[in-house]
Amino acid sequence: MRPTRALSLILALSTLAIPAGAGAQHAAGAASRVTTAAPAEAAQLAFLEGAWEVTVMPKATSLATKIHGMPKLSGTWKVWRAFDGFGIEDELRIIDASGNPNALSNSMRIYDPVQRRWTQTTLDVYRGRFTTATGTWANGEFTLRSVGRDAEGTPYVQRTRFNDITPTSFRYQADRSTDGERTWETAVLRIDAKRVAATAGASAGAPR
Repeated sequence: MRPTRALSLILALSTLAIPAGAGAQHAAGAASRVTTAAPAEAAQLAFLEGAWEVTVMPKATSLATKIHGMPKLSGTWKVWRAFDGFGIEDELRIIDASGNPNALSNSMRIYDPVQRRWTQTTLDVYRGRFTTATGTWANGEFTLRSVGRDAEGTPYVQRTRFNDITPTSFRYQADRSTDGERTWETAVLRIDAKRVAATAGASAGAPR
């Protein structure tokens, strides 16, 4: 095919695919619908911003852990504002008493003004798993709800609460249900966090 003929064919196909003026109309309509200013509710999680030292307390569930206790776990939690102020991003690293890595997760949390709730996506880095959750702020607490499967493949619903929030500390507790939220196993995971810096500092994705 000669170049001039090929060019004519491309132009003809482009005309069929995109009617004249459609691009401009779409751009104008989209611009009128897009809100670029973060809603006031996006500041609800500002209490998390900064760097924290954490004590991690999973619940003893096996016979061995009930007899000998759970291993001591600690770590760091770094949180920074992201997405033009619409949300936050954070990195949680957990290590054992010998300093060996136990868990690494990265979460993106953004406020949806249409649904009037938070949406969260978390990557469990070492296990290569993504989970999603939705959350709300009420009465000075942030509560999340998510669904997933445990190591044995059993489906569960998990509710997570950030509470006892002060400028220098907060507590985190996860409860889990495997029977459709009729009953709950409480405190399957607890975390106590203490602030060590006002900003996240040099973490993987945080602004420096």
